[in-house]
Amino acid sequence: MMQTIVGWHVDLEFSEDEDTGKTKASCLVRLPDGTELRGHGRAKRHPDDMEQQRVGEEIAAARALNELCRNLMKKAGHEIEEATHIPAHIAM
Repeated sequence: MMQTIVGWHVDLEFSEDEDTGKTKASCLVRLPDGTELRGHGRAKRHPDDMEQQRVGEEIAAARALNELCRNLMKKAGHEIEEATHIPAHIAM
């Protein structure tokens, strides 16, 4: 049986401009070592599309989380390189 020894919480915040159909998302994770990593994403509704706030939030959030993922992979790669003194190649 696996035991959970740590948990991470990701915060997502959105801002929207109803006039332009633009949605922005920002995400933040605080790691146990005190590091804060962030990601940002945007979505823009086509002027001919009907307004669907949730869809814009989902797209912007996915893009923000994708950036956060890349930042976390970079951090892990740097930590591996510091410990091993060998270039790290982490696949996504």
